[in-house]
Amino acid sequence: MSLSIVEFVKSQENLFVGSLADNSVTWGKECQFAIQAFQKNDFLAKTALANPTSAQNAIINVAAIGISLNPASKLAYLVPRDNSVCLDVSYMGLMHIAQASGCIQWGQAKVVYENDSYESNGIDTAPTHKYNAFGERGQAVGVYCTVKTAGGDYLTDEMSVSDIEAIRKLSKAGTSKQGPWVNFWEEMAKKTVVKRASKYWPKAERLDHAIQVVNDEEGIFIEPVMAHTPEEIVQEQEAQRKEELFKKVSTLCDEMESAEDFPSLKAIFAEAYKLTTGMQLQKDVQQIYAERKSAIEGAK
Repeated sequence: MSLSIVEFVKSQENLFVGSLADNSVTWGKECQFAIQAFQKNDFLAKTALANPTSAQNAIINVAAIGISLNPASKLAYLVPRDNSVCLDVSYMGLMHIAQASGCIQWGQAKVVYENDSYESNGIDTAPTHKYNAFGERGQAVGVYCTVKTAGGDYLTDEMSVSDIEAIRKLSKAGTSKQGPWVNFWEEMAKKTVVKRASKYWPKAERLDHAIQVVNDEEGIFIEPVMAHTPEEIVQEQEAQRKEELFKKVSTLCDEMESAEDFPSLKAIFAEAYKLTTGMQLQKDVQQIYAERKSAIEGAK
């Protein structure tokens, strides 16, 4: 007998708890938020049951990123995309993670319209942006993000509409006739500038993970900011990195298979899961975890 959507969500508790990155995000609440999302959207629920692995990964990513599905907060959503369930983190969600991680004190992202008064004051100062909030502002001409870092410095990044559109065209979600770029262009534009601006902020693993998930789900790759490195060196470094990662994950899988109790298994799984985010190898990690968990429970 197939699971109902409620039973399916509730069955993800152990994987969720094992991947938790922020204790302020709790299974009790996020379970209910996820169930509400599926119950309000029949297509989303059908997609989840037809592709349970994608729904499972989306729910686990809520824990791994440390973001809430609370609809009142508007930080993250479960959405159907390309016959899969995806975790979509809003620009407000990315800002929230940046603040919670301590890399910024404060931040905002705003769209600039043709009838606004806008003056750029440099990357280390907030721009001068004046507008009539209740009048006709015209067409969008750009978007900017300004943050105050933990050290008290201001950082501003700006993108024109043509810059935004160039990024949109690189995204599977952006080339669709339906979806967020059609229905919520301003919100997607803000998220685009926040993602680019974050490259210059103090680093935070949770934020990097969230942006990686967003880019993976939207089918977009944004070139990171870094000095030029010859292609042959890049390939050599990448091959070495993959080999080291595979060895580490293999060791963790061996440790999972020999784990004597559930707390130990859960701790090992959480590390292995985070290391394999966005990789096919993650399915093997989940399978080993599930098999060993069943064995431990069966031995009681």
